[in-house]
Amino acid sequence: MGSIVDWPEPVVYVQSLSESGTLVVPDQYIKPPPERPTTWLTDMNIPVIDMTGLISSREETMKRVFEACREWGFMQLVNHGVKMELLDGARDIWQEFFHAPMEVKKKYANSPKTYEGFGSRLGVEKGATLDWSDYYYLNYHPNCHTKWPAHPPHLR
Repeated sequence: MGSIVDWPEPVVYVQSLSESGTLVVPDQYIKPPPERPTTWLTDMNIPVIDMTGLISSREETMKRVFEACREWGFMQLVNHGVKMELLDGARDIWQEFFHAPMEVKKKYANSPKTYEGFGSRLGVEKGATLDWSDYYYLNYHPNCHTKWPAHPPHLR
């Protein structure tokens, strides 16, 4: 995996900021007023896509997925057939990873070349406004460079 020094500025993990006890959000996490959402999340129409449509109208369903990715960057899928036990288990095991000590997570630090791995920064612009989140980016493509964490063991 890449190292933190590959980034244009030092990477400060959001968890570290949160645990530092500071009562002030650093400027790099504050979006300028024109970039802030103008409506509350409850007023938004986040795309909800019914996956049973893959059987009856595959082309229309895939069009909606494409549009949701392009316009929103995410969507909610319903009737996808994935059991809640599997989803709950995946959430629980990733929570265990994110609650591990920072030294453990830093072993999987990502780089700006692929973003694959543990990180807290998207984009390589110096002085960019950052999101208030840490993440683990995985890629399932054959040529991916993602290093799966060894901790927790069940994540493998």
